[in-house]
Amino acid sequence: MPERRPLVEGLKTPPESSRSLEEQFVYGARPKAPAEVSDLRVHRPAAIINRVPFTTRVRADLAEAVKRASLQRQLERIEPNTVQDILESALEPWLRANGYLS
Repeated sequence: MPERRPLVEGLKTPPESSRSLEEQFVYGARPKAPAEVSDLRVHRPAAIINRVPFTTRVRADLAEAVKRASLQRQLERIEPNTVQDILESALEPWLRANGYLS
């Protein structure tokens, strides 16, 4: 068990040797990546979908219904099952029908 010392002792500036030990403890030794791991290519889909933030307000009953649908569809593993995907699939036909999307 370490020797007990007064609180004031802990406030004194530690020697540099303990500073390096502290940095090693906090940041740890960073292992080098093996060659075979660093050579792997990240798989990216051919068509990347860019999404931007879009904020709006909707009626509480609509928000609740979309959230409920999302949760039920996630449990049943039915696509689309996220709120974002459900809203996109609902908006896209309307935008196409009214000539806003080609």
